[in-house]
Amino acid sequence: MTNTKLLHHIATAVGLLFLGAWFLLFKTLGVLDWITALVPESHAGAGLMLAIALVMLPAFFIWKLYNRWVERRLDIRGIYYEDHYYGRDGTTEDGKKDDRDAP
Repeated sequence: MTNTKLLHHIATAVGLLFLGAWFLLFKTLGVLDWITALVPESHAGAGLMLAIALVMLPAFFIWKLYNRWVERRLDIRGIYYEDHYYGRDGTTEDGKKDDRDAP
């Protein structure tokens, strides 16, 4: 496909809009306020942070699955940081043996 990069950018934008809509939905429903009300007022900031984390956790899982689906559908192959850092042959970037996975 010649427009793979453009389609990937559009799909990413759609995914980001989904994340924003998910957050606004739960904010509008009052879920964030409800979770924040469960903690003492002196810890309201921490309660809000926890509420956002709990509300967004399923959304980021859906985001991950969506991204994998888009990349598979558009036949996108990426080079990930871990591939370069750990090396495919069992050595690290500096040439040392990586034995973390050794029994």
